[in-house]
Amino acid sequence: MVRQFAFATSALAVLAAVPALAQDAIDVKIGVLNDRSGIYSDISGEGSVIAARMAVEDFGAEEKGLNVEILSADHQNKPDVASTVTQQWIDEEGVNAIADVPTSSAALAINEIIRNEDAVFLNSGAATTELTGGACSPHTVHWTYDTYALAHGTGGAMVREGGDSWFFITADYAFGHQLENDTTAVIEEAGGEVVGSVRHPFPGSDFSSFLLQAQASGAKVIGLANAGGDTVNAITQASEFGITQAGQALAGLLMFVNDVHALSLETAQGLVLTESFYWDLNDDTRAWSERYMEEAGDMPSMVQAGVYGSVLHYLKAVEQVGSTNADEVVAAMKEMPTDDPLFGQGEVRADGRKMHDMYLFQVKTPEESEGDWDYYNLLATIPAEEAFRPLDEGGCSLVEEAAAGGAEEPAAEEEAEGEEAN
Repeated sequence: MVRQFAFATSALAVLAAVPALAQDAIDVKIGVLNDRSGIYSDISGEGSVIAARMAVEDFGAEEKGLNVEILSADHQNKPDVASTVTQQWIDEEGVNAIADVPTSSAALAINEIIRNEDAVFLNSGAATTELTGGACSPHTVHWTYDTYALAHGTGGAMVREGGDSWFFITADYAFGHQLENDTTAVIEEAGGEVVGSVRHPFPGSDFSSFLLQAQASGAKVIGLANAGGDTVNAITQASEFGITQAGQALAGLLMFVNDVHALSLETAQGLVLTESFYWDLNDDTRAWSERYMEEAGDMPSMVQAGVYGSVLHYLKAVEQVGSTNADEVVAAMKEMPTDDPLFGQGEVRADGRKMHDMYLFQVKTPEESEGDWDYYNLLATIPAEEAFRPLDEGGCSLVEEAAAGGAEEPAAEEEAEGEEAN
């Protein structure tokens, strides 16, 4: 017994001599789950993995005692595949956070899984406002954009410029439906009207019949409530049919700089669109984007930029909390102001909505462009509070809980003061 005690005492002494950094090291696993082979692979895909790694490097994770591992997988834009990968990552790989996840149906499926797990969902790729509305979760942070911001940005601008009659060509899944609904609300509120709509399979390739219906409607604006390859194909075919040349305008309600690159300025010139990030906004975005391009070969999309920003803020919260406990980390993410070189200063609201400015751009003509990827003219900066849905209008239960908690605190303080007075 004496020998055993002496050995134990000696072992404790050795442990005490180990540097504090090694004792306090926190293992963090982040899974980047997205489309790596389909229509959204250009705006997410491997580029999002690169962005996540850049966030780890820029944070200085190793020096701060965080052992961060980045995993990646292809969800094929299918909710069942996304759910299977997520559950496997959490159960078998010990993944602490899922990042990116374009395709709203896949994002909503993951949102429900992570709601009941000790893991965090850092969504950048999906647009549905349900993530911060009726389906909001205490473990979800929605970073980059949503259908409300897109509708009020692009839709509002088009109506103000006289585009008061619309026909929608809509991707037939959750994202497309919600984007059409949100934009319709903006149009009607401004006194415009929607004269018709048609839904196309997701993903789509032949848009000719849908475009002919839109052309025949006589609508001033044809709203494309789709994204990625679907939007590129629709705009390309609209150009071939001479639709814009005949006087109808196209509204790409969710477009990325990568889409413009794929289309060429000759085809995309004049399009109005809304984004939360553009590589050429300022010195910080240019410096980061040039580093990104060295590895990725293309300029980053706002989705990829959002992966960087969300992972960076998550790591800051993990460091502050000293663990990967999902409840504590998300609480810290909401308490800490956000600050990164791509989105600037902001906050994460009680409903999980990341607040930052949005930007209204118009695609340059070939003559205006001064070189590769010089594609946008900035028309307007939309302040965060105007860009995103008001906190009290989303129906998120977390907002009600936060309000109830805030209301109880003053009452408790008054009661304590009353006891002291007595």
